[in-house]
Parts: sequence; structure tokens; C-alpha cells
Amino acid sequence: MGGLALSRLLTALLCAGLTLSANAQDKDVRLPDLGSSANALISPQEAQDYGAAMLRQMRALDMMVDDPMLDDYINDLGYRLVAGSEKPKDHFVFSIAKDPVINAFAAPGGYIVVNSGLVIITDSESELAGVIAHEIGHITQNHLERAFEASKKDTPLMALVLLGAIAAGAGAGAGDAAGAILLGGQGLLMQRQINFTRKDETEADRAGIQTLANAGYDPNAMASFFGRMEDTMRVGSGGDLGDVPSFLQDHPVTQSRISDAKARAAALLAEQKRRPSGSTLDKTQWEKSTAPILYVKDPTSLSSNTHKGDLDTFLLMRERIRVLSGDALQLSTYYASNLQTNRDFNTPSNHYGYALALIRSNRGAKAMDELQPLLTAHPDNQVLRLAMADAKNQAGRRAEALSLYAELNTQSPRNRAIAMSYAKALTEGGSQDEARQAAVMLLPMLDNNEEPELYRTFARASDKAGDPIRAGEAFADASYLSGRPFDAMEQLKRLLQRPDLDYYARARIQARISDLTPLVMELRKRRVQTDDNPDGRSQQPLKNGAACQGRLCFSADQGGR
Repeated sequence: MGGLALSRLLTALLCAGLTLSANAQDKDVRLPDLGSSANALISPQEAQDYGAAMLRQMRALDMMVDDPMLDDYINDLGYRLVAGSEKPKDHFVFSIAKDPVINAFAAPGGYIVVNSGLVIITDSESELAGVIAHEIGHITQNHLERAFEASKKDTPLMALVLLGAIAAGAGAGAGDAAGAILLGGQGLLMQRQINFTRKDETEADRAGIQTLANAGYDPNAMASFFGRMEDTMRVGSGGDLGDVPSFLQDHPVTQSRISDAKARAAALLAEQKRRPSGSTLDKTQWEKSTAPILYVKDPTSLSSNTHKGDLDTFLLMRERIRVLSGDALQLSTYYASNLQTNRDFNTPSNHYGYALALIRSNRGAKAMDELQPLLTAHPDNQVLRLAMADAKNQAGRRAEALSLYAELNTQSPRNRAIAMSYAKALTEGGSQDEARQAAVMLLPMLDNNEEPELYRTFARASDKAGDPIRAGEAFADASYLSGRPFDAMEQLKRLLQRPDLDYYARARIQARISDLTPLVMELRKRRVQTDDNPDGRSQQPLKNGAACQGRLCFSADQGGR
């Protein structure tokens, strides 16, 4: 866990929040490939730190869809594209924001965020890949660095504006103010604030289309998606820019841009046809994403591409995003109504979405009934089998659920989605030995992982297994990764006071405190409001020895609840 000084964080926010001057946009000048001044101001490691800080801040505002299955899916897709890009060795991280607005954005350090609303509106994985490839193009073509270079004179002013936006958005009691500020376009690395030039957009299109083709996707998918977005603007806007999808405001679509994308795709298809027999991929192969995967983060991932005769993983993940980013009760009504009245709605992915909505609204038995026909047709589909295990566990059929979890975990021992569901089932209502089994299973997955829920799940298992020190460390890490550094620091300090620490535990805790200290001191020095330390005030101890900050309370033995 590495601490970030606020000055670095401000530079990060500035880099993605800056706005090009009107003159720079009008001239549409192609800046040279920057390797000197901009690179000196933002090193690759600093850029990665900025992107990581952005995700922590967004998690603090409950803006992210944090789900291990979806995380694997979007990163497997993203890295397949990165492997076909101009810079396959660069650092990238792909995430999904809990936002119905149709948009996506790129941030320093190779961090690309896709809104749930954009995923839901796409018709195929190739269309989603087209949007992500476009954002990858902005990064591989150094557009963020060029924008920073063009606007570095505005650094002090923009830093103050963005600092104010974050202080207001993350302050205690802010309520809906955070969302209003962010959606209003004043803070936290929103792509709409990076006003790329028209040439930047065209360059990102062309690089993205080449990336699509290299990765085995349909190169026409980008033009197809742009065309549908243009139809949406033409039919739905009524001349009111507020009704235009944010994606179109940030990525203006014109007929010439669509035509250029189609021409580029056609040229790539023609080039493929000229290649020797056996080395080509026709359009149907692109669309079904059956091309060899150039890079997969985890070969045991649930989100690997579909095999012949299996379900379309993209459609399942699209419904999963819809359910996890919305209201479960409302969505269960949506699915039930449409499945009953709309024949075209009767698809496996919509039945899966309905089952997820039922599970999330505590109706596991009914979800089992919804999943069983799907599993009869697709008995080996791990996504469906994991959903069935979750449904059985919720319906009170714990022994059957644990047996299914164990079988899935044996088949895919490194899969976080399976491991976390299995660990939660072992810990909740289980024995100390079962909780210890859960902790042992999750411990290897903590390395180089920044998902707060994984740390919380491990912490609860460790606590029940009788290891309060490991539990406390993990709860502190979860707080830090959720954008709550003050909570993390206080938990670590309380842990350090325990008389039963051995040498190794004390060394681990001291190292974490050392990492966090520069960030916490800088935040206090600048009196930056955060949800876990409003106005720089220290927390108030409670009678039972716990401490409450913001919405969370922590005890010395149990960490966060």
C-alpha cells in the first residue's frame, strides 16, 4: 500500500480535469509526440499513482461497480485490446462506474473507466470493445500528455477548482452533492473535461479500429456504435444539448467521422482477405469474438470468451452490470413484466438478469427456479453455476451451496468471483474452522489487488477464525482502498498498541503506517475535508472503545463494520 502526497494527487486531478483553451482547439494543431517536458512533469509511475487515487476517490463516493466477475470480464476484454495496440506493454486498468450516463473516459496511468449506462446500451462485445479501443487510442497516442502540456499555465487555478470540488463532494454530509458536482463536470477526472481536438478524436478512432482488428474484433463495430449514437442524437435531442448522451458531447459524431471509420474498417477487412489462406478472420468470426485471445489476465476467469454452442458471455455480463448498478426490486419487476409480455425478451441473458435481481432482493428460492432451466441447457456454464450456488445459499440450502462452491473452486482455484462467494458462505453461519478455510483461500489473492471488498471478506473470515490482527490489517487496507485514509491510519495505530503482536505483524503494520503518513499529514496540513475526517477534526472515541468516522465505526478488535 503506497501513500500519495496531496500535491501529486492534485497534479493528477489537474491532468485529467484541464480544459484546452479555445485557441488551441480552433487551431487544431498537432503537437509533437511528447517525451520531454510533459514526461518530466508526469512520470509513468506518478501517472499510475494518479489513476489509482482516482479510483479510491470514486469508491469513497460509491461510484464504482466493484464486482470480481465484472472486473475480470472488463479487464480480460481490455487487455485483449491492449495486446493488439501500439503499446502492448503499457500499464492499463479497466473499471466500470455505477453511472447510467452513456459515457467512458481515459485517465492518466492507463486507467479507463466505462459507465454502466454505456455497457447496457451496446449491442455486442465488439461495440463495447470499439469504445474501449477508442479510449486506449487516446492513451497510446499521448493525448492526455499533450493536453497537459497545452494547459500547464493554468495549473494553479485548475488545482484550486478541482480541490474545491473534491472537498465538497467527499465532505461529510454531502449527500447528493458529490454526484451533482461530478456529473456537473467540475471534478474527479471526468472525460468531458478533456476537450480533445478533432484530430485527436480522429487519431484515437483510427488507432482504435486498428486495435480492434488486431485483437480479432469486428473493425466495423466502432462505426456501427457511432451511427447508433448519431441516430439517438437526431431523434431524441430535439435541439436540446442536455438530452444528448454525454458520450456524444465528449466524442462529437459527424457523418465524416463515421465515414472515415467505415473506410478504415473496410481497408482492414480488405487487407485481411489478401492474406494467405488460414490467416484471415471473417466478419462473423470477429463479431462472435472467437479469435485466439492474445492476452488473458487469468486463464481460469469466468469471463473468458464463449465457446461454440455456449452462452454469449457479453450478454450475461451486460445484464449483470444492469442489476449490480441498479435497484434490485425495481429490476426484478422490470424483468418479470417483460418476460411475461414480450416474446423477444425471453432470452437466457434476461432470465439470468432476473435471477440476479431475485438473489439481490433476497428471493433465493425463486431465483433457483429461474436458473434451473438455464443450467439444464448449459450445465457447464460457470456463470450460471455460481449464480445457482448463491441462490441455494440464500434459500437456506447451505450444504448444497457449499458443495457447488467447492466444485467450482476446484475447477478454477484462482477465480476471485468464486473464491469470494465461497468464502462468504463459509464465514457466514459457519464454524471457526470454515472461516479459517476461507481466510487461507483468500490470502494469496490479496497481492497486487486493490478491490476493497476482497480485503473486507478476508478480514471477516480472519476475525471469525480467531486472527484479529490479520483482520485488523485487512480492514485498514479496505478503508484505504475505499478512499478513507484517516480511517485506515487510526485502525493501524490501534493495532500497533496490541500487546500480542509478534515481530512480523508489528513490522507489517509499521510499514503501512509509514506509507500512509505523508498523505494524511498533507491532507491535514491543507485542511482538506474527507468523509472520514471532516474539516480536519479528529474522531471521537465511543464508550465501548470503538471510533466512528463518517458513516463507519471501527473497534480495535473487529475493524470496519
